[in-house]
This record gives sequence, structure tokens and C-alpha cells, in this order.
Amino acid sequence: MRKRQQTGAAVVFVGPFVVAYLVLFVYPTLKMVVLSFTNAPLIGEGKWVGWSNYLRLAHDNLFLQSVGHTIYFVVLTVIPTTLLGLVIAMMVLRLRGLLQSLVLAAFFLPYILPVTVVYRIWEWMIDPQFGIAQLPIRLLLGHSVAMWSDPLWAMPSIAFITIWWTNGFNVLLFIAGLKNISQDVHDAASLDGAHRWARFRYITWPLIWPVTALVLTIQLILQLKIFDQVYLMTVGGPFNSTYVVVQYIYKQAFQSNHGGYGATVAVVLFVAIAALSVLQFQALRVRPS
Repeated sequence: MRKRQQTGAAVVFVGPFVVAYLVLFVYPTLKMVVLSFTNAPLIGEGKWVGWSNYLRLAHDNLFLQSVGHTIYFVVLTVIPTTLLGLVIAMMVLRLRGLLQSLVLAAFFLPYILPVTVVYRIWEWMIDPQFGIAQLPIRLLLGHSVAMWSDPLWAMPSIAFITIWWTNGFNVLLFIAGLKNISQDVHDAASLDGAHRWARFRYITWPLIWPVTALVLTIQLILQLKIFDQVYLMTVGGPFNSTYVVVQYIYKQAFQSNHGGYGATVAVVLFVAIAALSVLQFQALRVRPS
């Protein structure tokens, strides 16, 4: 009787989640996979074309460019934002009281802003005529730079804004991990004569590694799906220099009405994200010595 009650309670609590998961994730994913083997429009049925859509990707220059740009964006953001989050977290923990709370809030505040607000803030700040962010650029280069209109600067500027916008979440994760390290360990190392770098290298870094692996994996998944910032700030330009994979899916499915081909690109991205995330997380499970 008791076992039945426990099973019934488990079904009541877990059942709604399982149903929602099947309806909102599993079914659309399977539908997308089936759609990728057809030439269907966005809405409606299409003819079965087998592997033609996938073979077409290998010769699609814009798709290959979007893959390259997405990888470039990942390189510009994933490791830098992870390291910066760790450094900021260690600095914040050195503060005390109200000052610590204010500094932490200042770093986390951008994370709660919607992307449209972030876009508008930085549109004003990097405006070539009156943007305040152009002051250091003029000091370094001697002239203003239209960041989002220059192929050389467009993607790095989007990456910089993305780090500024999202890094507060990483800081919170690292603070939580750092607080789990007992102060007694650091005190014992100090008594043994270990200087600050040695304590970080042999105590903090190995103990904070699981959190670092988590942050790297989360950032890899998020940055491979980059779309909002690119679409708002550059619309993939100039000269397609910031065109990314998700924007290509949007173009094919919603602008060109090629639902089958758009689904093909989406399936490839889904498989790539899943595979890279698993491989990276497994590789990072080994603690540094």
C-alpha cells in the first residue's frame, strides 16, 4: 500500500514535467528531423528528398561562412568570459559588507537586461559622432570607428558586448564555488609559506575546476546559438562578416520559406552543440594537477 502511494505521488509530481517535455521538446525535435529530409515550406507538407538537403550544405557558401563566423565568435567569448568571471569573483570576495553587494550588483545588473535594451545602450555608447566609448578609441587609433559597419571590428565588438552583458551569471557561479572552499585550507597553506599565486595554483584552481567546467560548457552552448545580438546590431553584416548559423536558419525558414532546408541546418547545429558539449564536459572532468 505504501509503495503504491509513493508511486502515485511520484507520478503526480513527475508526470506533468514528462508530458510537457515530450510535447514541447521531444515531439518538435523529431518533427524537425523528419522535416529535414523533405523540401517542405515553413507551413505545409513537402516531398521526401532524402539526404539531398544535407549534401547541399557542403556546397552552400553562405552556410559555411556562417559556421566559420560562429566558431570565431565562440573563440572570442567562451574562454575570455570564463576567465574574466573567475577574476571578478575573486576580486568581489575580497570586499566586505555593502561595498561587496554594490560591486556584485553592478556586475550582475547587465545580465537581467533584455537584449533590445543592451542594443540601444551600446548603440549610443559607440556612436561614431557622440558615443562615449569612442573616446578611448580615438586615443588609441586617432580617429573614430563605426564598430558595427566595419568588417574588422563588427564581430569583436559584438563579442565584447556579449561578455559585458552575460558575465554576471558566470561571476555568481564562481562566487558560489569559491565560497565552498574552506578558509582553513588557505590558512594552512599560508602557515606553510605558500604565497598567493601558489595558493591559487595548487588549491583554488583545482577545487574550483568543476565550476569552471560547468561555466565553459554553458558558455559553449549559449554562444553557438548566438543570434539576438547579431541580428539587432549588424543584421549579419557588413558584407556578411557577422552572419551566424542561427541567422542562416532564420533566413531559410522564415524569410525564404524553405522549411525543410532550414530544419536541416537546425539539425546539424543541434547535433554539433550536443556532441561538442558532451565532449568538452567529459574532457574537462579531469581536474588539473
